[in-house]
Amino acid sequence: MLGIPTLLNILFVWLPAFTSVGLSLTSWDGIGLDQIKWVGLRNYQEIFTIYPPFWPALEHNVIWLLFFVLIPTPFGLFLAVLLDRQIKGSRIYQGAIYLPVVLSLAIVGFIWQLVYSNDQGLINELLKDVGLNPVNWLGDSHVNLWAVLVAASWRHVGYMMILYLAGLKGVDPSLKEAAAIDGASERQTFFRVVFPSLRPVNIVVIVITVIESLRAFDLVYIINGGFNGLELLSALVTQNIIGEASRIGYGSAIAVIMMLISTVFIIIYITRIFKEEPQ
Repeated sequence: MLGIPTLLNILFVWLPAFTSVGLSLTSWDGIGLDQIKWVGLRNYQEIFTIYPPFWPALEHNVIWLLFFVLIPTPFGLFLAVLLDRQIKGSRIYQGAIYLPVVLSLAIVGFIWQLVYSNDQGLINELLKDVGLNPVNWLGDSHVNLWAVLVAASWRHVGYMMILYLAGLKGVDPSLKEAAAIDGASERQTFFRVVFPSLRPVNIVVIVITVIESLRAFDLVYIINGGFNGLELLSALVTQNIIGEASRIGYGSAIAVIMMLISTVFIIIYITRIFKEEPQ
């Protein structure tokens, strides 16, 4: 029973990963295996020193990560706490908030295109109604990152809400009752009893948020109709591998950098899991 899943994992995860590592040490335009040239660490050296888009892309990914950690993730936790109280219609609210997660990214992108459109977009129409000038939400480099972050947060909030809601269901009710008997307020009970019990969920949330912020690609591409100057690490991988001037080595090197960053958080997560397992 383990053979087929293991084989699929090797073929579609490990083999491409090791192939990317190997290609990152080469110079190749993707045409003809005999054209592959070994360059060692030169691609990495050039990426960190003379490749202009890399550092802005890394900065945008860091901003993406911090935004997700500071705004949609806490908001998802807040919604989970409210829905955990079994308020009337909680099932309907859960479905409505989680709906963007199950929608295809094409549909999500189309929805936010309608919201941000220059001519008849919802936001610009509202701005016109109050006498303000419309904003080029996706074409202006000063605001396009934040516009896409809001759209991405619409999906992320629902994802975080479900994770935290599942964690809250696993908190022992006797802990809350003991805190109430000791005279703790609801706020004290949450921050001193409930939230510490969510530690395993918090680790999962951090890992997922880091990976989501690094691989941000599809929604940006769909909403913007391309990238339109919005550099992201995933965009640089695509542009170098399947762009007009195909540079497989460069694209693979950036992909390996992304993989290494993700691996750090995954190792932390696995280490914590093994430490918490009973001996």
